[in-house]
Amino acid sequence: MFNKLDLIQKRYSELNKIMSQPDVINDLNKLQELGKENSDLEVIVNIYDKYKVNVEQLKEMNKLLDETDDPDMAVLVNQEIEQLERQQEEQLQRLKFLLLPKDPHADKDVIVEIRAGTGGEEASLFAADLFRMYSRYAQSKNWKVNLLNSNPAGVGGFREVVFEVKGKGAYSQLKYESGVHRVQRVPTTEASGRIHTSTATVAVLPTVEEIELNISQDDIKMDFFHSGGAGGQNVNKVTTAVRITHLPSGIVVTCQDERSQLKNRTKAMGVLRARLFDQEQRKQSTEIDQQRKKQVGTGERAEKIRTYNYPQDRITDHRINTTFHNLPQILDGDLSAIIEALLAQEQVKQLEAVLS
Repeated sequence: MFNKLDLIQKRYSELNKIMSQPDVINDLNKLQELGKENSDLEVIVNIYDKYKVNVEQLKEMNKLLDETDDPDMAVLVNQEIEQLERQQEEQLQRLKFLLLPKDPHADKDVIVEIRAGTGGEEASLFAADLFRMYSRYAQSKNWKVNLLNSNPAGVGGFREVVFEVKGKGAYSQLKYESGVHRVQRVPTTEASGRIHTSTATVAVLPTVEEIELNISQDDIKMDFFHSGGAGGQNVNKVTTAVRITHLPSGIVVTCQDERSQLKNRTKAMGVLRARLFDQEQRKQSTEIDQQRKKQVGTGERAEKIRTYNYPQDRITDHRINTTFHNLPQILDGDLSAIIEALLAQEQVKQLEAVLS
Protein backbone atom coordinates (compact mmCIF):
# COMPACT_ATOMS: atom_id res chain seq x y z
CA MET A 1 0.00 0.00 0.00
CA PHE A 2 2.77 2.42 0.88
CA ASN A 3 4.46 1.83 -2.47
CA LYS A 4 1.21 2.90 -4.14
CA LEU A 5 1.03 5.97 -1.89
CA ASP A 6 4.62 6.94 -2.72
CA LEU A 7 3.82 6.69 -6.44
CA ILE A 8 0.72 8.84 -5.97
CA GLN A 9 2.75 11.46 -4.12
CA LYS A 10 5.33 11.47 -6.91
CA ARG A 11 2.62 11.83 -9.56
CA TYR A 12 1.04 14.69 -7.61
CA SER A 13 4.35 16.58 -7.59
CA GLU A 14 4.78 15.96 -11.33
CA LEU A 15 1.28 17.26 -12.04
CA ASN A 16 1.95 20.50 -10.21
CA LYS A 17 5.00 21.09 -12.41
CA ILE A 18 3.22 20.11 -15.64
CA MET A 19 0.24 22.37 -14.92
CA SER A 20 2.51 25.38 -14.54
CA GLN A 21 3.93 24.98 -18.07
CA PRO A 22 2.77 27.63 -20.59
CA ASP A 23 1.61 25.15 -23.24
CA VAL A 24 -0.66 23.42 -20.71
CA ILE A 25 -1.98 26.69 -19.27
CA ASN A 26 -3.04 27.73 -22.78
CA ASP A 27 -4.80 24.40 -23.44
CA LEU A 28 -8.05 24.64 -21.46
CA ASN A 29 -9.14 21.04 -22.06
CA LYS A 30 -5.77 19.65 -21.03
CA LEU A 31 -5.64 21.92 -18.00
CA GLN A 32 -9.09 20.76 -16.87
CA GLU A 33 -8.16 17.12 -17.35
CA LEU A 34 -4.95 17.45 -15.34
CA GLY A 35 -6.69 19.63 -12.78
CA LYS A 36 -9.25 16.91 -12.05
CA GLU A 37 -6.51 14.31 -11.60
CA ASN A 38 -4.59 16.73 -9.40
CA SER A 39 -7.65 17.38 -7.25
CA ASP A 40 -8.34 13.67 -6.79
CA LEU A 41 -4.74 12.95 -5.76
CA GLU A 42 -4.50 15.98 -3.47
CA VAL A 43 -6.93 14.46 -0.95
CA ILE A 44 -4.82 11.28 -0.70
CA VAL A 45 -1.51 13.17 -0.56
CA ASN A 46 -2.68 15.47 2.24
CA ILE A 47 -3.72 12.55 4.45
CA TYR A 48 -0.54 10.64 3.61
CA ASP A 49 1.54 13.66 4.61
CA LYS A 50 -0.29 13.83 7.95
CA TYR A 51 0.22 10.10 8.40
CA LYS A 52 4.00 10.43 7.89
CA VAL A 53 4.17 13.33 10.36
CA ASN A 54 2.24 11.17 12.80
CA VAL A 55 4.74 8.32 12.36
CA GLU A 56 7.65 10.63 13.24
CA GLN A 57 5.82 12.01 16.26
CA LEU A 58 5.17 8.49 17.50
CA LYS A 59 8.86 7.65 17.18
CA GLU A 60 9.75 10.72 19.22
CA MET A 61 7.16 9.94 21.91
CA ASN A 62 8.30 6.31 22.22
CA LYS A 63 11.92 7.46 22.47
CA LEU A 64 10.95 9.97 25.16
CA LEU A 65 9.07 7.26 27.06
CA ASP A 66 12.15 5.01 27.03
CA GLU A 67 14.36 7.81 28.30
CA THR A 68 12.19 9.33 31.05
CA ASP A 69 12.36 8.26 34.69
CA ASP A 70 9.56 10.60 35.76
CA PRO A 71 6.29 8.64 36.39
CA ASP A 72 4.10 11.72 35.81
CA MET A 73 5.87 12.45 32.54
CA ALA A 74 5.45 8.79 31.50
CA VAL A 75 1.68 9.05 32.04
CA LEU A 76 1.46 12.15 29.84
CA VAL A 77 3.64 10.59 27.14
CA ASN A 78 1.51 7.41 27.14
CA GLN A 79 -1.62 9.50 26.72
CA GLU A 80 -0.01 11.29 23.77
CA ILE A 81 1.05 7.97 22.24
CA GLU A 82 -2.49 6.59 22.54
CA GLN A 83 -3.92 9.66 20.83
CA LEU A 84 -1.36 9.49 18.01
CA GLU A 85 -2.04 5.78 17.51
CA ARG A 86 -5.79 6.46 17.21
CA GLN A 87 -5.13 9.19 14.68
CA GLN A 88 -2.79 6.90 12.76
CA GLU A 89 -5.39 4.14 12.58
CA GLU A 90 -8.04 6.59 11.33
CA GLN A 91 -5.63 7.92 8.71
CA LEU A 92 -4.79 4.40 7.55
CA GLN A 93 -8.45 3.48 7.17
CA ARG A 94 -9.14 6.63 5.15
CA LEU A 95 -6.14 5.97 2.91
CA LYS A 96 -7.22 2.38 2.29
CA PHE A 97 -10.67 3.45 1.11
CA LEU A 98 -9.32 6.36 -0.93
CA LEU A 99 -7.16 3.85 -2.80
CA LEU A 100 -10.20 1.84 -3.87
CA PRO A 101 -10.84 2.04 -7.63
CA LYS A 102 -13.55 4.56 -8.49
CA ASP A 103 -16.43 3.49 -10.72
CA PRO A 104 -16.35 5.94 -13.67
CA HIS A 105 -20.15 5.63 -13.97
CA ALA A 106 -20.91 6.14 -10.26
CA ASP A 107 -22.60 9.54 -10.59
CA LYS A 108 -24.46 8.80 -13.81
CA ASP A 109 -28.19 8.58 -14.36
CA VAL A 110 -29.49 5.09 -15.14
CA ILE A 111 -31.91 3.27 -17.37
CA VAL A 112 -33.68 0.41 -15.58
CA GLU A 113 -35.37 -2.40 -17.50
CA ILE A 114 -37.70 -4.79 -15.66
CA ARG A 115 -39.14 -7.83 -17.42
CA ALA A 116 -41.52 -10.47 -16.13
CA GLY A 117 -39.88 -13.90 -16.10
CA THR A 118 -41.33 -17.29 -15.26
CA GLY A 119 -44.66 -17.36 -13.48
CA GLY A 120 -47.22 -15.95 -15.92
CA GLU A 121 -49.53 -13.26 -14.53
CA GLU A 122 -47.90 -13.44 -11.11
CA ALA A 123 -44.52 -12.60 -12.69
CA SER A 124 -45.99 -9.49 -14.33
CA LEU A 125 -47.46 -8.38 -10.99
CA PHE A 126 -44.06 -8.88 -9.36
CA ALA A 127 -42.46 -6.77 -12.11
CA ALA A 128 -44.93 -4.00 -11.20
CA ASP A 129 -44.00 -4.38 -7.51
CA LEU A 130 -40.31 -3.93 -8.38
CA PHE A 131 -41.09 -0.87 -10.50
CA ARG A 132 -42.96 0.66 -7.58
CA MET A 133 -40.12 -0.22 -5.17
CA TYR A 134 -37.48 1.51 -7.29
CA SER A 135 -39.76 4.50 -7.93
CA ARG A 136 -40.32 4.94 -4.19
CA TYR A 137 -36.61 4.55 -3.47
CA ALA A 138 -35.80 7.18 -6.12
CA GLN A 139 -38.37 9.48 -4.56
CA SER A 140 -36.70 9.13 -1.15
CA LYS A 141 -33.43 10.23 -2.78
CA ASN A 142 -35.06 13.17 -4.59
CA TRP A 143 -34.26 11.55 -7.93
CA LYS A 144 -36.53 11.94 -10.94
CA VAL A 145 -38.15 8.91 -12.64
CA ASN A 146 -39.13 9.09 -16.33
CA LEU A 147 -41.11 6.24 -17.86
CA LEU A 148 -39.64 5.34 -21.27
CA ASN A 149 -41.61 2.31 -22.37
CA SER A 150 -44.05 -0.16 -20.88
CA ASN A 151 -45.92 -3.27 -21.92
CA PRO A 152 -48.77 -3.63 -19.40
CA ALA A 153 -50.36 -6.98 -18.57
CA GLY A 154 -54.11 -7.30 -18.23
CA VAL A 155 -53.94 -8.08 -14.50
CA GLY A 156 -52.36 -4.75 -13.59
CA GLY A 157 -48.75 -5.78 -13.92
CA PHE A 158 -46.05 -5.33 -16.55
CA ARG A 159 -44.61 -7.74 -19.05
CA GLU A 160 -41.89 -5.12 -19.47
CA VAL A 161 -41.25 -1.64 -18.12
CA VAL A 162 -38.30 0.60 -18.98
CA PHE A 163 -37.62 3.83 -17.12
CA GLU A 164 -34.89 6.39 -16.49
CA VAL A 165 -33.74 7.50 -13.04
CA LYS A 166 -32.03 10.89 -13.00
CA GLY A 167 -30.07 11.97 -9.94
CA LYS A 168 -26.53 12.22 -8.60
CA GLY A 169 -25.21 8.80 -7.61
CA ALA A 170 -28.14 6.89 -9.12
CA TYR A 171 -25.91 4.29 -10.79
CA SER A 172 -23.68 3.84 -7.73
CA GLN A 173 -26.77 2.85 -5.71
CA LEU A 174 -28.93 0.97 -8.21
CA LYS A 175 -26.21 -1.00 -10.03
CA TYR A 176 -26.55 -3.78 -7.45
CA GLU A 177 -30.12 -4.47 -8.61
CA SER A 178 -29.09 -6.12 -11.90
CA GLY A 179 -30.06 -9.76 -11.97
CA VAL A 180 -32.91 -12.21 -11.48
CA HIS A 181 -35.30 -11.44 -8.62
CA ARG A 182 -37.44 -14.30 -7.29
CA VAL A 183 -40.70 -13.99 -5.37
CA GLN A 184 -42.42 -16.67 -3.29
CA ARG A 185 -46.02 -15.90 -2.32
CA VAL A 186 -49.66 -16.96 -2.62
CA PRO A 187 -51.19 -15.25 -5.66
CA THR A 188 -54.55 -13.52 -5.16
CA THR A 189 -56.00 -15.85 -7.80
CA GLU A 190 -54.85 -19.01 -5.97
CA ALA A 191 -57.90 -20.46 -4.23
CA SER A 192 -56.00 -23.32 -2.54
CA GLY A 193 -53.51 -21.00 -0.82
CA ARG A 194 -50.56 -22.65 -2.55
CA ILE A 195 -47.28 -20.70 -2.66
CA HIS A 196 -46.08 -19.89 -6.17
CA THR A 197 -42.55 -18.99 -7.25
CA SER A 198 -42.13 -16.35 -9.96
CA THR A 199 -39.26 -14.29 -11.29
CA ALA A 200 -38.50 -10.96 -12.90
CA THR A 201 -35.24 -9.76 -14.42
CA VAL A 202 -33.75 -6.34 -13.77
CA ALA A 203 -31.09 -4.63 -15.87
CA VAL A 204 -29.49 -1.37 -14.70
CA LEU A 205 -27.55 0.55 -17.35
CA PRO A 206 -25.64 3.82 -16.93
CA THR A 207 -26.78 6.50 -19.36
CA VAL A 208 -24.33 7.26 -22.16
CA GLU A 209 -23.79 10.61 -23.88
CA GLU A 210 -23.49 10.86 -27.66
CA ILE A 211 -19.87 11.92 -27.33
CA GLU A 212 -19.12 8.67 -25.46
CA LEU A 213 -20.67 6.39 -28.05
CA ASN A 214 -21.18 7.38 -31.65
CA ILE A 215 -23.87 5.40 -33.50
CA SER A 216 -23.84 5.58 -37.28
CA GLN A 217 -27.21 6.41 -38.85
CA ASP A 218 -26.48 3.71 -41.43
CA ASP A 219 -26.55 1.13 -38.64
CA ILE A 220 -30.07 1.89 -37.44
CA LYS A 221 -33.56 1.29 -38.79
CA MET A 222 -36.30 3.52 -37.44
CA ASP A 223 -40.02 2.68 -37.52
CA PHE A 224 -42.90 4.87 -36.37
CA PHE A 225 -46.32 3.59 -35.32
CA HIS A 226 -49.39 4.43 -33.25
CA SER A 227 -48.85 4.24 -29.52
CA GLY A 228 -50.76 1.54 -27.69
CA GLY A 229 -50.43 2.98 -24.18
CA ALA A 230 -52.11 5.66 -22.13
CA GLY A 231 -52.18 9.16 -23.49
CA GLY A 232 -55.67 10.34 -24.39
CA GLN A 233 -57.62 10.51 -27.62
CA ASN A 234 -54.63 11.32 -29.80
CA VAL A 235 -52.85 8.05 -28.94
CA ASN A 236 -54.20 6.05 -31.86
CA LYS A 237 -54.50 9.01 -34.24
CA VAL A 238 -50.93 10.31 -34.23
CA THR A 239 -47.87 8.23 -35.12
CA THR A 240 -45.77 9.05 -32.05
CA ALA A 241 -44.31 5.69 -31.00
CA VAL A 242 -40.78 4.88 -32.15
CA ARG A 243 -39.02 1.56 -32.71
CA ILE A 244 -35.27 1.63 -33.36
CA THR A 245 -33.40 -1.46 -34.57
CA HIS A 246 -29.60 -1.49 -34.37
CA LEU A 247 -28.74 -3.61 -37.39
CA PRO A 248 -25.23 -4.84 -36.43
CA SER A 249 -26.27 -6.08 -32.98
CA GLY A 250 -29.96 -6.80 -33.53
CA ILE A 251 -30.91 -4.75 -30.46
CA VAL A 252 -34.46 -3.37 -30.69
CA VAL A 253 -35.66 -0.41 -28.60
CA THR A 254 -39.24 0.84 -28.41
CA CYS A 255 -40.43 4.07 -26.80
CA GLN A 256 -44.07 5.14 -26.82
CA ASP A 257 -44.87 6.81 -23.50
CA GLU A 258 -44.41 10.40 -24.73
CA ARG A 259 -46.99 12.15 -26.92
CA SER A 260 -44.19 13.66 -29.00
CA GLN A 261 -42.50 11.56 -31.68
CA LEU A 262 -39.30 13.59 -31.22
CA LYS A 263 -39.23 12.93 -27.46
CA ASN A 264 -39.83 9.22 -27.98
CA ARG A 265 -37.08 9.12 -30.58
CA THR A 266 -34.61 10.93 -28.29
CA LYS A 267 -35.39 8.62 -25.38
CA ALA A 268 -35.16 5.51 -27.55
CA MET A 269 -31.71 6.55 -28.76
CA GLY A 270 -30.67 7.03 -25.13
CA VAL A 271 -31.76 3.48 -24.28
CA LEU A 272 -29.98 2.12 -27.37
CA ARG A 273 -26.72 3.86 -26.42
CA ALA A 274 -26.96 2.48 -22.88
CA ARG A 275 -27.55 -1.08 -24.12
CA LEU A 276 -24.73 -0.95 -26.65
CA PHE A 277 -22.35 0.53 -24.10
CA ASP A 278 -23.29 -2.17 -21.57
CA GLN A 279 -22.82 -4.87 -24.20
CA GLU A 280 -19.33 -3.59 -25.00
CA GLN A 281 -18.41 -3.32 -21.29
CA ARG A 282 -19.45 -6.91 -20.66
CA LYS A 283 -17.56 -8.10 -23.74
CA GLN A 284 -14.37 -6.35 -22.59
CA SER A 285 -14.78 -7.69 -19.08
CA THR A 286 -15.06 -11.27 -20.33
CA GLU A 287 -12.02 -10.89 -22.55
CA ILE A 288 -9.93 -9.39 -19.75
CA ASP A 289 -10.78 -11.93 -17.06
CA GLN A 290 -13.12 -14.90 -17.45
CA GLN A 291 -12.89 -15.61 -13.74
CA ARG A 292 -13.87 -12.13 -12.61
CA LYS A 293 -16.74 -12.36 -10.14
CA LYS A 294 -17.92 -8.79 -10.05
CA GLN A 295 -21.55 -7.94 -10.78
CA VAL A 296 -21.07 -4.64 -12.58
CA GLY A 297 -19.95 -4.97 -16.19
CA THR A 298 -20.21 -8.76 -16.37
CA GLY A 299 -22.68 -11.17 -17.88
CA GLU A 300 -23.99 -12.43 -14.54
CA ARG A 301 -27.52 -11.03 -14.86
CA ALA A 302 -28.89 -14.52 -15.45
CA GLU A 303 -28.07 -15.52 -11.86
CA LYS A 304 -30.66 -15.33 -9.11
CA ILE A 305 -29.58 -12.51 -6.82
CA ARG A 306 -32.48 -12.10 -4.40
CA THR A 307 -35.55 -13.90 -3.06
CA TYR A 308 -38.64 -12.16 -1.70
CA ASN A 309 -40.46 -14.60 0.60
CA TYR A 310 -43.89 -13.28 1.63
CA PRO A 311 -45.02 -16.05 4.05
CA GLN A 312 -41.83 -15.65 6.12
CA ASP A 313 -41.64 -11.84 5.73
CA ARG A 314 -38.05 -11.94 4.57
CA ILE A 315 -35.82 -10.89 1.69
CA THR A 316 -32.60 -12.82 1.15
CA ASP A 317 -29.79 -11.43 -0.97
CA HIS A 318 -27.87 -14.48 -2.13
CA ARG A 319 -24.71 -12.56 -3.08
CA ILE A 320 -23.99 -11.70 0.55
CA ASN A 321 -26.00 -14.52 2.19
CA THR A 322 -27.90 -11.98 4.25
CA THR A 323 -31.59 -11.93 5.17
CA PHE A 324 -33.62 -8.76 5.77
CA HIS A 325 -37.04 -8.61 7.37
CA ASN A 326 -40.01 -6.21 7.10
CA LEU A 327 -40.64 -7.07 3.46
CA PRO A 328 -43.55 -4.59 2.98
CA GLN A 329 -41.36 -1.67 4.06
CA ILE A 330 -38.57 -2.69 1.68
CA LEU A 331 -41.00 -3.10 -1.22
CA ASP A 332 -42.24 0.39 -0.37
CA GLY A 333 -38.80 1.71 -1.29
CA ASP A 334 -36.73 1.28 1.87
CA LEU A 335 -33.75 -0.33 0.11
CA SER A 336 -30.99 1.48 2.01
CA ALA A 337 -29.98 -1.38 4.32
CA ILE A 338 -29.65 -3.86 1.43
CA ILE A 339 -27.71 -1.45 -0.78
CA GLU A 340 -25.37 -0.45 2.06
CA ALA A 341 -24.62 -4.11 2.80
CA LEU A 342 -23.82 -4.78 -0.87
CA LEU A 343 -21.63 -1.66 -1.03
CA ALA A 344 -19.73 -2.75 2.09
CA GLN A 345 -19.04 -6.16 0.56
CA GLU A 346 -17.82 -4.60 -2.67
CA GLN A 347 -15.47 -2.29 -0.76
CA VAL A 348 -14.02 -5.21 1.20
CA LYS A 349 -13.33 -7.12 -2.03
CA GLN A 350 -11.80 -4.06 -3.67
CA LEU A 351 -9.65 -3.43 -0.60
CA GLU A 352 -8.37 -7.00 -0.64
CA ALA A 353 -7.46 -6.59 -4.32
CA VAL A 354 -5.69 -3.26 -3.70
CA LEU A 355 -3.65 -4.65 -0.79
CA SER A 356 -2.85 -8.01 -2.39
